Amino acid sequence: MPASGGAPAPTPRAVAAAALERATAHLLSLQNEQGWWKGNLETNVTMDAEDLLLRQFLGIRTDEQTRATAQWIRSQQNEDGTWATFHGGPSELSTTVEAYVALKLAGDDPQAPHMASAAAWIREHGGISASRVFTRIWLALFGWWPWSRLPELPPEVMFLPKWAPLNIYSFGCWARQTIVPLTVVSAHRPVRPAPFGLDELHSDPADPFRAPPMASPTSWDGLFQRLDRVLHAYHRHAVGPVRRLALGQATRWIVERQEADGCWGGIQPPAVYSLIALHLEGYDLGHPVMKAGLDAFDRFTVHTEDGGRWLEACQSPVWDTCLATIALVDAGLPADHPALVSAAEWMLGEEVRRRGDWAVQRPTLPAGGWAFEFDNDTYPDIDDTAEVVLALRRVDHPDQERLQAAVERGVAWNLGMQSKNGAWGAFDVDNTSTLPNKLPFCDFGEVVDPPSADVTAHVVEMLADVGKARDPRTRRGVEWLLREQETDGSWFGRWGTNYIYGTGSVVPALVSAGIPTAHPAVRRAVRWLEEHQNADGGWGEDMRSYENQEKWSGRGDSTASQTAWALMALLSAGESGESVERGVAWLAATQLPEGTWDEPHFTGTGFPWDFSINYNLYRLVFPVTALGRYLHGAPRPESGGHPARSLPVPVSAASVDRADGPGTAQSGPRSDR
Repeated sequence: MPASGGAPAPTPRAVAAAALERATAHLLSLQNEQGWWKGNLETNVTMDAEDLLLRQFLGIRTDEQTRATAQWIRSQQNEDGTWATFHGGPSELSTTVEAYVALKLAGDDPQAPHMASAAAWIREHGGISASRVFTRIWLALFGWWPWSRLPELPPEVMFLPKWAPLNIYSFGCWARQTIVPLTVVSAHRPVRPAPFGLDELHSDPADPFRAPPMASPTSWDGLFQRLDRVLHAYHRHAVGPVRRLALGQATRWIVERQEADGCWGGIQPPAVYSLIALHLEGYDLGHPVMKAGLDAFDRFTVHTEDGGRWLEACQSPVWDTCLATIALVDAGLPADHPALVSAAEWMLGEEVRRRGDWAVQRPTLPAGGWAFEFDNDTYPDIDDTAEVVLALRRVDHPDQERLQAAVERGVAWNLGMQSKNGAWGAFDVDNTSTLPNKLPFCDFGEVVDPPSADVTAHVVEMLADVGKARDPRTRRGVEWLLREQETDGSWFGRWGTNYIYGTGSVVPALVSAGIPTAHPAVRRAVRWLEEHQNADGGWGEDMRSYENQEKWSGRGDSTASQTAWALMALLSAGESGESVERGVAWLAATQLPEGTWDEPHFTGTGFPWDFSINYNLYRLVFPVTALGRYLHGAPRPESGGHPARSLPVPVSAASVDRADGPGTAQSGPRSDR
């Protein structure tokens, strides 16, 4: 029907095509001349507060750094005086404590309304004594909290063999990188003179450093509390030569794992604690290791237009580049487009060819794969490797022999990193012990790396793409995914929020691996997505689904990235009806004039619930992928895309069809657990 004035209204496909054209142009404009993409990675103000505290401890804090950081921290404060860990999230005690201390360090008057309201809220919620261990460690560095009231983890843990419980390799890579330097710090128990007191943050001034009540000796908490008492006694009577040997081994371990860019693992927590530990072990600020480590923080610093300053906890160029490459091919760019060739060339140069900590569990596995960051050769990750392989196979690179060799190494490395249950974790193999999470020392986020549905799905999709859909190892991954489906039809998302991300990852992988779109697991997933579509046509899920699955699973304000994930699942399942059309229409209607989308909500995770991430490029790359697949369909195998084939239901039909049966992973909640 012609619109008023006689001009025909654009068709939904025309509207989608126009939105895709704008988004594609904007994404291309963001590519670095070296071939990579990188969006800012937002977390929370503890990164900025701890940066100031680190510089105060080392004696290098400048007035300008302090002013700019304090300006940013103030800008993130809630009306009630508190700080949250994600956009729109609830007030969080430890974050509020650290932000308050940083602002006081910057000279903010404790009687000022924004400071007084923060202090009052902290006291009402238990004061400093109720904050997490890592917050109290920062305070102990300045005498605001006694070291004797912190859990003890001695550097002698370095002597434990890899088969022993609680050896450093029983922790996930991010945790072991943090824990090793903290054992050094804990052994030294340093105290720098505090420039002010924090009495106003104690809920009970008469007993500000009270110890928690002892738990039952028959419980894990009680057992580890009593072990902690033993370790504290050992600290007072540690054998000098043994302690020095342990400190030396820990120090060497830290130095050996410094990356080429000066950072450790490409993430903030290991970097700050490593610098403190090495400084305590006699490394002066002019030492090349210390200088490179401090310089790395400059590359993590983001300066705002109004003069503020904040720090990325990590940087994601490899991840962003492979996702952007996949998106642009799905959008219709030719495989030999210069932007794609440049991206592939850069990714080939980022391949990790040296052995890292993963080799402790896989000593004979040849090196190969990709990390998340610019420079991180110690910890390539399984997720990035799978997606880079998918991206490279979509590009018509002039040196196909070189590209294929890198792909083959990445595939072999991923297959070698399969856990014994058939699934994949992010960095390590069979990193599933529950003991590390029970340590009093480990009260913040995940410290182990069990297999997850989203990582496993990406590996399965990649293996199907390279022609290994029938490989027994791929089928074991498929079986695991089908077992892990929630009873409502969704999948838990470990590295993205949450059930929408898990479902958006798994459904395309299952279909790529040959599971028919009529399979009950796929139909349950489609039904769940349709039931959780918002009235505006989009999809969204709040971070609180990690804490309250029943209330928040698949629920939240619509976002561009989560809407795209839902569409990617529906399209792969062969859907083309009202839900898809409404989702596409929402993306087109909410697109900004420059071609991207506004997305203040956090849709990524470091640790589910405890550490949330807003990947600034997610709001663009995933809508481009979804719109491209809506308009052009899934790429064919000959162009390096998803295989268009259907295989028989694999292995044991009884175990596969019973997708709501017992799972084997510990990566997240299931409604039947």
